[in-house]
Amino acid sequence: MSIFEGFLSTSETLSAFSDHNFVGAMLRFEAALTRAQAALGLVPEAAAHSIVGSCKVELFDVAKIVRDSGRAGSVAIPLVKALKEAVGLFNPAAVPFVHFGSTSQDVIDTAMALVTREGIALIEADVDRAIEALLQHATQHAATPILARTLMQPASVTSFGLKCAGWAAPLVRSRARLRGAARHALSVQLGGAVGTLSQMKGQGAAVVQRVADELGLGNAGATWHTQRDEWVALGCELGLLTGSLGKIARDIALMGQYEVGEVAEPTEPGRGGSSAMPHKRNPVAAMVALAAAQRAPQRVAALLAAMPQEHERALGGWQAELAEWPQLLMSAHGSARALASALPGLQIDAARMRANIDTLRAELPREAADEWFDPALAGPAGETALRQVAALRAQLIAKDTP
Repeated sequence: MSIFEGFLSTSETLSAFSDHNFVGAMLRFEAALTRAQAALGLVPEAAAHSIVGSCKVELFDVAKIVRDSGRAGSVAIPLVKALKEAVGLFNPAAVPFVHFGSTSQDVIDTAMALVTREGIALIEADVDRAIEALLQHATQHAATPILARTLMQPASVTSFGLKCAGWAAPLVRSRARLRGAARHALSVQLGGAVGTLSQMKGQGAAVVQRVADELGLGNAGATWHTQRDEWVALGCELGLLTGSLGKIARDIALMGQYEVGEVAEPTEPGRGGSSAMPHKRNPVAAMVALAAAQRAPQRVAALLAAMPQEHERALGGWQAELAEWPQLLMSAHGSARALASALPGLQIDAARMRANIDTLRAELPREAADEWFDPALAGPAGETALRQVAALRAQLIAKDTP
């Protein structure tokens, strides 16, 4: 993570995808695997006790594991080597049962699912905050007149509440789709060398289910080493969400220009200042969301491009996907957090909205001004806004009902 990327994400997402947390997730997989195999008689209890006791991230030199992964071609290889060394110090007889029956991609994919689950939870929480703020604004300003713009030019009168409801609607839809995609994608990966679980003595399916249950992940029912559709579908949903957040940010940035002055991001010490011009109030939340919206498409495209993977295990495609995935989550959460922080305190200048309408009306022939720019036209738009708010709240309740 470079100095130019850190401020575009959040400390929580950076922590979720940190080297330390990822290695910890890999060790959680190894411990769950060993416990499942011991319960089914595939690993001796004494060996399982030694392995599980060694699966503590604080016992390992994470930086060395990361350094060694370059030469090994996978971060799992130096991790498993270090785990065997740790187990061997106290119980050499247990070493053959470390990582038994699994392969590098099993531990890495499952660890990625675990840390991604953390990231998705963070994103959902902030999207929920953004949605609630927008729905409140939509209700409060249902009949507040504002100029609609088409092709970047004044069109006619709408209501600011309807605009907020329109911002919220894609987020509500995205929230539902994201949950559905996560349900399918966040599954344990366990197939062994080529997906046959051949070392599990016919108990592979039972081992997979036990590991899934312990880690709280789904069970896809089959190995997905090179079947990346559900995983990439989740990435596509993150890209769509980031684009919808970017659309809100674009509108806020345009409406916040000094010459327009209809909304402004909240003010607080250290937020949105200029190093050279003290009068400026830069829309930093919009900036972060727009930066994410510009970066996310390339990440999603890279995931799609990596899907044609060779036979049962990929050479290059899966590795490229791994490198892109955290960046997509970081951008998505950076965008969601930025708007979740800004929208509740959005400064809405209804008087300026009305003044912009009146200024335009004064410049037009009377008949055109009355037909298109009468502030009373915000009334029907407001009624539509309130109907949309009610429908969106109903959707939120329905999606949250078990």
